[in-house]
Amino acid sequence: MRRNTISALQAAFRDPSSPFHIPAGTRGPSSPDPPSEINDVVDPLKTATQKLTEAGFDPASFWEQRIVWGDQDAFQYAIFLSTRSALTSLSRMKWVLSIGNELGGQAKADAMIKGQGVSLILKSIEVRFRRPVTFPDTLLIGYRPKDPSSDANVDNDPAAFNVTASAYSVSQQAVVATSNEALVWYDYDRLKKCVPDEETLSVIFGRMRGSS
Repeated sequence: MRRNTISALQAAFRDPSSPFHIPAGTRGPSSPDPPSEINDVVDPLKTATQKLTEAGFDPASFWEQRIVWGDQDAFQYAIFLSTRSALTSLSRMKWVLSIGNELGGQAKADAMIKGQGVSLILKSIEVRFRRPVTFPDTLLIGYRPKDPSSDANVDNDPAAFNVTASAYSVSQQAVVATSNEALVWYDYDRLKKCVPDEETLSVIFGRMRGSS
């Protein structure tokens, strides 16, 4: 019986009308199943970067905040811990560094981040948590200044301006938290707020591209 089965299969391989036919000089498939089409794998972090960029956030501010198990609270939520820190400090500091680099290279960036000469200081902040975040996840934080011409909460103080930030969850592919902040130009050498020069203001205005 086994020999007859093998003979029938070999005959099918030689029969041009058979679906099992293998032309002379060729090899059969390595698997009985047809190969599946290989689709391009979408990088979720790349998608998050694209979403924040399209929303007008400054790519120079983008900060990746990895959520680790120890970030979770008693309810196994990490958003109230890591997200608040990333929104209120880490992304802003990276953004300030990028401004300093544009104004005067690494030396200016170091001075601004260390509070030397004219830099920025936080006046107020409001953080809104929109979705819970749990381990494991990575948040991409984006930062951008608001355009005074379209900002309903614009401050009349010439030394102040408003900024906004968003935390985008890579695993959820959604914004999980936002913040609105008021920043003030501050002369750390004289310990008082100030109005920066036109070059500095033009750098800030340049970061408002695409924002709304």
